[in-house]
Amino acid sequence: MQQILNDLTAMIVPLAKDLVLAILVFFIGFKVVNVISKRIKSGKILKNVDPSAASFIASFLSISLKIIIVVTIVAILGVPMSSVVALVASAGVAIGLAVQGALSNLVGGIMILFFRPFRVGDYVDAQGASGTVRDISVFYTVLVTPDNKVITVPNGGLTNSVITNYSVKETRRVDVVFSADYKHDSDEVKAIMLAVANSCEKALKDPEPAAIMSECADSAITYTLRVWSNNADYWDVREALVSGVRKAFKDANIEIPYPQVDVHIKNEK
Repeated sequence: MQQILNDLTAMIVPLAKDLVLAILVFFIGFKVVNVISKRIKSGKILKNVDPSAASFIASFLSISLKIIIVVTIVAILGVPMSSVVALVASAGVAIGLAVQGALSNLVGGIMILFFRPFRVGDYVDAQGASGTVRDISVFYTVLVTPDNKVITVPNGGLTNSVITNYSVKETRRVDVVFSADYKHDSDEVKAIMLAVANSCEKALKDPEPAAIMSECADSAITYTLRVWSNNADYWDVREALVSGVRKAFKDANIEIPYPQVDVHIKNEK
């Protein structure tokens, strides 16, 4: 019995030491990786790097370092690396199929970083989602909607879809559509709309505002007011134009008609 206990002790003690060391490497290593990743994202390490690139680098570095930690833990536990390599090689086909989507997202993230269709902080519309870009990681891009919803979009899908970036240019054109009845003079209606546009403080005067007759509909004439504004003032200018033209039409007794249908009843005997 004493010999058996001695043999068990000789086997368990080294294994316990390796297990404790592996656990310490796991927790300390992942903790250090998370700290480094957070500092890179916050700009404390890569101060002069674009936020989009910093976010991607942080995500890529975090994944790479965690893989190194896992391989180190496997080595500490005494698992032969040749066995690990053989296992990975034998499961190569299954792993390839499993990570096909991940590789597509990885390549998509690299293309986004290289071609820069958008950056962190831009407001974009892509893949049926709209929001401000908060983070560009290795596999996913995170958007935050105006009502504070978080949308995670795969990078692979982003690179294969149409992306509308509303933040690239400093100015945007505000197009507001109104309807007026046929009995009012078109020049008078357009003059009222232009007066509202010229009185808007945040509207740009160059290029000049424009009011055009865009359509002769069944029950009304449709007018479009086009005004340029700074990107940050877009929604303020739009709200000012809508409320201002509505009030100006009311003061000028210009009716905004609703769709009407005339029904004629024929009395047959």
